[in-house]
Amino acid sequence: MERRRMTRTRRKEKRKHFDEEPRFKKEEKPKNEKIEKLIHKIDNELKDSIEPITIPELNAFERKLIHRHFDHNPNIVTKTHRIGEDGYELLVYPVGNLKRYARQRAEEAVEKRETVTLPHMSNYERFVVHDSLKSMDTVKTTSVGEGDYRHIEIEPEIFGRGLKKIIKKIKLM
Repeated sequence: MERRRMTRTRRKEKRKHFDEEPRFKKEEKPKNEKIEKLIHKIDNELKDSIEPITIPELNAFERKLIHRHFDHNPNIVTKTHRIGEDGYELLVYPVGNLKRYARQRAEEAVEKRETVTLPHMSNYERFVVHDSLKSMDTVKTTSVGEGDYRHIEIEPEIFGRGLKKIIKKIKLM
């Protein structure tokens, strides 16, 4: 019985020791100056731009650090594209600015009641614009052109999508 008491007290002492010192110490990650400068440059260039930034010649670890930095920001999307056999490039898209620009141009199309043409865009950028404007009943978006010259045209809807749905239901009955 005495043995048990001794082990219990030893356990209590060990617990006190564990409580005093943390089990796992967080080590600060070493900062990569090249990546810090690159992130600062990207932030400055993307403030008012709708054009993506292309960053070639980064190794996998550096690309991962940049992806990780921008993961929490919903206004910026990073994508890695393969070039050739061993090459990769990192593209940083200012999605928030692109959505704002598309909405402004859509409002302009509705006010003027004219078709508005957006500049040439990549397929991902066109996807973002179509996706951001699909909730607006007052405009219709279409992609026009081929290859690198493909762009979006925003047309104002005279009757709106809601009225067109009602007309279709009336015709079916």
